[in-house]
Amino acid sequence: MTEIHPTAVIDPSVEIGADCHIGPYCVLHAGVVLGDGCWLQNHVTMAGPSFIGARNKFYAFTSIGQQTQDLKYVGEPTHLEIGSDNTFREFITINRGTAPGSYTRIGSHNNLLAYCHVAHDCVVGNHVIFSNSVGLAGHVTVSDGVILGGLTAIHQFCRVGRHVMIGGLAKIIKDVPPFTIADGNPSALRGINVVGLERAGLPAAEVRILKEAYKTLFMRGLPLSEALAVLRTLTPVSERVNHLVEFIEASERGVLRGGR
Repeated sequence: MTEIHPTAVIDPSVEIGADCHIGPYCVLHAGVVLGDGCWLQNHVTMAGPSFIGARNKFYAFTSIGQQTQDLKYVGEPTHLEIGSDNTFREFITINRGTAPGSYTRIGSHNNLLAYCHVAHDCVVGNHVIFSNSVGLAGHVTVSDGVILGGLTAIHQFCRVGRHVMIGGLAKIIKDVPPFTIADGNPSALRGINVVGLERAGLPAAEVRILKEAYKTLFMRGLPLSEALAVLRTLTPVSERVNHLVEFIEASERGVLRGGR
């Protein structure tokens, strides 16, 4: 049974699912759709159009679905879409898209710690962890299984590949290839994310293949185009190595390079 505290202010157009808890002094503006089983602690602000899935938890002073901070925005209808089973800790801000009809999208089973910011037009996958005070500029893509260390800042239009680990205080200004570790300011690659891949259930043989692919790309002195061509000829074919190659080939900002 849905519980709404008497001090909450909710626009009549807001759609609220079953078994939600909306705590003291929450404000839900027009255009919000809240899925079943969501929990809003207190002083949560939501604006729309925003579609929020089931069983999401929003702690105190989160601000969800406010308009973009992009100065080009002049009031067009833009959107936020959030999946299910996410946790948003205190003082998080998430903005809608900028261009008419555009979306900011966050998947499911993510954990965003206090003071994080997700800007306009970002796409965040599933099973992602944002440590405290992570900041995403506009149009950033963060893929599944990523862990972002505290105070990480990611430049607009950058992509972070699957199962990446980024160390705290990192400054990311280029794409981060899948399955790697990045760290530093300015950041560089530090190797394959072995522990993260093992925790994700990747077989040891596949981890070894990715290690060799990393060496070919970044440690053998080959021009990147030649290294990618070498990896294209690998047998047996590895789906993850192919994904790594395709990610790098699709990069528009260039990819982080590294050493050890």
